[in-house]
Amino acid sequence: MEQNQDLEAAGHQRRRLLQGLVAGALTAMLPAVKAIAAVFTPPPKLPATQSVYRVIGKAWVNGERVHAGTRIGPNDTVKTGKDSEIVFVVGDHAMLLRGRSHLKIQAKDENDVTSLLIGGLRLFAGKLLSVSRNKGMRIETPTATIGIRGTGVYLEAGPEKTYFCTCYGDVDVEAAGDGTSKQTVHSLHHDRPLHIYRDGPPGQCVHDVPRLARPNHTDEELLLAEALVGRKPPFAG
Repeated sequence: MEQNQDLEAAGHQRRRLLQGLVAGALTAMLPAVKAIAAVFTPPPKLPATQSVYRVIGKAWVNGERVHAGTRIGPNDTVKTGKDSEIVFVVGDHAMLLRGRSHLKIQAKDENDVTSLLIGGLRLFAGKLLSVSRNKGMRIETPTATIGIRGTGVYLEAGPEKTYFCTCYGDVDVEAAGDGTSKQTVHSLHHDRPLHIYRDGPPGQCVHDVPRLARPNHTDEELLLAEALVGRKPPFAG
């Protein structure tokens, strides 16, 4: 029992040390981040009549090839081909979906076919950047369930592991196969990237990533996504 307590205390100390190092590094990066935001030219807010901002390569909504006039909303399924990307808006929620991805958008109220309110996102596979604000919803992957309170997030979903970055905001992360493996994250600017594993000892399927890991997503993309719904990310000031 004492040995388990010692191990738990040591793990807690390592997590606090990691968070302190990350916070210090991010503070040092802040001038560069603000410089990026200062020179970024945001696009205008996407009109309410338009869902798709950009498509690179091939993308499909409900099995139909995406074009400029494609409308995307709750209860739709979005897929992308190899080396492809789609940037789109649903209500006041903007998303960037990379190649070889499969996303199901879930409605807040399945009985209201006219509403654009999102209740959840299910990323079966692939890579997703998503921004929302003051909107509670859930994101599911094969290995994780993530409670979103209104944030910018980036995730990469595979069958055995999910990479998840809270770019800013508050989230509750739980391993899909182990309800005792969970963490609550408050992030100002990519503070706490995580790996969420399918398998592992009870309570140990969610791990901090021990480095400033932000693969495959940038602050410019977050600035773009927020601009499409008429906002700025918190780090832009």
